[in-house]
Amino acid sequence: MDLPRIFTIRESSHRIHNPLTPGKLAALGQALHLAPGTRVLDLAGGSGEMLCTWARDHGVTGTGVDISTVFTEKARSRAAELGVADRVTFVHGDASGFVADEPVDLAACVGATWIGGGVAGTAELLGRSLRPGGLMLIGEPYWRQEVPDQETAEACHAGGKDDFLGLPELIEQFGDLGYDVVEMVLADQDSWDRYQAAQWLNLRRWLDAHPDDELADEVRAELTTGPARYTRYQREYLGWGVFALMGR
Repeated sequence: MDLPRIFTIRESSHRIHNPLTPGKLAALGQALHLAPGTRVLDLAGGSGEMLCTWARDHGVTGTGVDISTVFTEKARSRAAELGVADRVTFVHGDASGFVADEPVDLAACVGATWIGGGVAGTAELLGRSLRPGGLMLIGEPYWRQEVPDQETAEACHAGGKDDFLGLPELIEQFGDLGYDVVEMVLADQDSWDRYQAAQWLNLRRWLDAHPDDELADEVRAELTTGPARYTRYQREYLGWGVFALMGR
């Protein structure tokens, strides 16, 4: 049970595996007014940067779950580096079926709603671990503008235009699920660049070091076509945000 190698190659230098910069991640923690001792469950939390830095900056405690052995080990190392290993725990496992042993104050899935089959299923999964009145965080893409054709949608890693909503419609979807949106932090084009463009250097350095690896052709093809595809399509059409929700 692990991620395909290509994912960890692309994001080998990343501490945050979504288009939030460290500054935006810190701003989100500040905006939520997290109290010391807040119990957090972070599903598909990658390398644990959110949980580790919020433990350091706000005194939260909690558990992160991710399917990648590489990212889980990076999360544990980051916790030790920041001196918070006594406050946070990282579990290698399938987040799609993970429910906390005891209700938590904040349940999060920041950018991996496939673990619940979409926004609705992820909200339901997070709600199974969340105490009444707790905060839920969901990170999700949305369309920044009207998508003209199927080619554009697929270039943004969507199966079609209907895979994502516009931002107002996404906000309305949360309401239809019975949640108030109480905060949000949105990626901008610069934070998309920092997430996406950093992958190109990771790919190139890996390719230079592993020219005969079985993935070399795949990495070369991605590095050849990816930057132009990103700047032509994803950078212009695809938005992304983290939304804080509370049940009604």
